[in-house]
Amino acid sequence: MPTDIESVARAGLAGLSGSGTPPGELDLGLDLAHDYGLTSLKKVMLLTGVCEELGVELSRFTEDDLARLATLGDLVAVLTRHLPQEA
Repeated sequence: MPTDIESVARAGLAGLSGSGTPPGELDLGLDLAHDYGLTSLKKVMLLTGVCEELGVELSRFTEDDLARLATLGDLVAVLTRHLPQEA
């Protein structure tokens, strides 16, 4: 499942960053704000869009989770922990 999470996160970032970089070429380790130019509002838009698509409730995120969302890799890791388990 992490590959699906990563694909959704990459697509979301590609749509918001305006960099023109294809989703598959986005670097998981680059800083969302500094390297991809995301403002705090765009970070919120990325998080809410990806959560909505994956079925993850925003209320599951802790303050610490949100504070650590600096890179796309951070986002994928947090989403992986909070993804609803299949029954």
